[in-house]
Amino acid sequence: MTSQRTRNRLVERLVEKGVSDGPVLDAMRAVPRHLFIDEAMASRSYEDTALPIGYGQTISQPWVVAKMTQWLLETHQPIKKVLEIGTGSGYQTAILSMLVEKVYSVERIQPLSERAQLTLNKLELDNVEFALSDGHWGWAEKAPFDAIISAASPAELPLELINQLKMGGRLVMPIGESKQLLYGFVKTPEGVTKTCLGEVMFVPMKQGVEN
Repeated sequence: MTSQRTRNRLVERLVEKGVSDGPVLDAMRAVPRHLFIDEAMASRSYEDTALPIGYGQTISQPWVVAKMTQWLLETHQPIKKVLEIGTGSGYQTAILSMLVEKVYSVERIQPLSERAQLTLNKLELDNVEFALSDGHWGWAEKAPFDAIISAASPAELPLELINQLKMGGRLVMPIGESKQLLYGFVKTPEGVTKTCLGEVMFVPMKQGVEN
């Protein structure tokens, strides 16, 4: 259940669901998702579903990872420097690291961050910097970013994240509590444009840090 053939079948399902970006599909095909979840669940690694990773968190559904990443890269502006809110298992981090020059990833739960770092080290993905931080804050010291992606849903858009985007930069994140919608934001000289990308279900964006 962890073979390349299994990953290829997952990618075929993503194509059927509308993912068309070649580099994104290549990254989804290359990254071994089973390494990011508990061995006991390895047989479900390549199902197109979210799975628990402990601490009340999940590894995102592959289709959602691909959809968010594809939207982030749909721009004529170069995407070199990306901020990820919610490292979680590190799976989305790994996908991004294969597509952009540098990933800055923040996580509020220390054991998850440490585990993700170990997994990415095993895969020799070394263009990622990690921090233990509340996602609402972003990572001001490393700003501005070409793009920001969030795997947690705040009740409303954190303006601090918009402030940390370059002009023309893109932010993709779920927003809402009981009902969540995935939005794509673009920072323009005239203001921030917003596109709804559909209904989703992510973990809530909580405040503070857990050691």
